[in-house]
Amino acid sequence: MTVTEPLLSRDGRSCSAISTDKRPAPKATRVSDLGKIDRTFFERHVAPNLGARRDDVAIGPRHGVDFGVLDIDGKALVTATDPLSILPQIGLERAARFALDLVLADVAVSGVSPSHLSICFTLPESMSDEEFATVWETIHAECVDLGVSVVTGHTARYSDPSHPWVGAATAMGVGDHDEIVRPDGARAGDELLLTTGPGVESVGLLSTLFGDQMELPDDVLEDARERLQDVHCVRDALTAAAAGPVTAMHDVTEGGLAGALNEMGNGANRRASESTSEVADADIRFEIDRAAVPIRPGVAEVCAELEIDPWHTTSCGSLVIAVDPAGVDAVRSALEDRDTVVAEIGRVVDADTGQVADESNEVEIDRWEAPGGNVFVDGERLEHPDVDPSWRAYAELAGQ
Repeated sequence: MTVTEPLLSRDGRSCSAISTDKRPAPKATRVSDLGKIDRTFFERHVAPNLGARRDDVAIGPRHGVDFGVLDIDGKALVTATDPLSILPQIGLERAARFALDLVLADVAVSGVSPSHLSICFTLPESMSDEEFATVWETIHAECVDLGVSVVTGHTARYSDPSHPWVGAATAMGVGDHDEIVRPDGARAGDELLLTTGPGVESVGLLSTLFGDQMELPDDVLEDARERLQDVHCVRDALTAAAAGPVTAMHDVTEGGLAGALNEMGNGANRRASESTSEVADADIRFEIDRAAVPIRPGVAEVCAELEIDPWHTTSCGSLVIAVDPAGVDAVRSALEDRDTVVAEIGRVVDADTGQVADESNEVEIDRWEAPGGNVFVDGERLEHPDVDPSWRAYAELAGQ
C-alpha cells in the first residue's frame, strides 16, 4: 500500500483538490433522492457501456445486485466496491468497524466469505496521524477476525475532502459458483426472514449525533443509541448462508426495508423473464405480515419524533433472507445462536395464480386478487420509496 505525505502527489507536487462531499446534483442528472442513480439512468447509460466484453464475467453490473462475479479457472471470485464513510462523532473505532462492515457486507450477502480487500483513503487534512492509526488498526483487527487480507490500496491526505466520505474499498471473496446466493433468487414457496429490523442504522446514528435536539426521554434515547450495536451484518449473512438453503439475500440500505423487498422481488421477476429454466418461469410476489416485523427499542420513538417512516430509511445491519421452507428452522436457530434478532415476516407466492405450493406440491388457498404489484403488506401494495427520509432528517438536524 502506497502512503504519501500530506498534500503531496507521487511526483512531490501538491495534489489537486478532489472533493468527496455530497453536493446537490444538477437537475439534469438522474440521481434519485435515495442517493444513487436511478434504474432508468443505469439501464440507459451504464448497463450498455461496461467496457470490453469478457467471457470470464459471470455476473456483471445489474440494478439492485450489489456484487459482481468473475470465473477464474472454474472458481467464483465475488467482488464489490463501496465508499468509505468515517464519522468521528460516533468514536473512531466504532466508525471504522461500521465502515468496514458496509464494504464487506456486499460480498458476504452472496454467501461467499470475503477474503481480500483493496482500500483507498482520501483523508481530510483535519485527520491526524494518531486518529488515522486508530482507524487503520481497528480495520486490521476486524479483518484478522474475519479472515480478510488487505492486498493493495492507496492512502493520502488532500486539501478538500471532508468527513464522512474518505475513500472507497473493494472487497473480494473466492468460492464455488453454485454457492453464490443472489438477491434476485427468490422463488415461489420461499419463506422470508428479516434480521434485526427496520430503521436501526438511521435511528442509531441520528440519536447519537443529534439526540440533544430530540424531545424524548433519556431511556428512549439510550435505547436508540444502542442501535449502533446492531449495524453489522457480515457474520449474520455468512451464518445464514451456511445454515441454508438460502435462495436470496439482500441488505437493507437506501430506501430501507420497503426498498430491499421491492428490489428483491423486482430482481427475481426480471431474472425470471430472462431465464428459460422451469424453476424461474413465473412472476412472484412477496406477502408480508406487518405485525411480524421486529422493531428494536428506540426505533419507533425516534422515527416518530423525526417524522421518518422506519420502513423507508436505511438500516444497514438488517438482512432480508429468502429461505427454502426446509431450511427455515436451521437458519433461524443459527442466527439466534449469535443473539441476532430474526423473524419470519412473510413468504413468496406465485403472482400468476396467487397461490403457494406446499411441500407436497399441493396448492394452497388463493391469496391475491389485486392485479400487478410485487410486494404486499397485509394485502396492500408496498411501493419502492422515492426518498430515504434520513437524508432530510440529517440535513435539518445538522442545520444544513
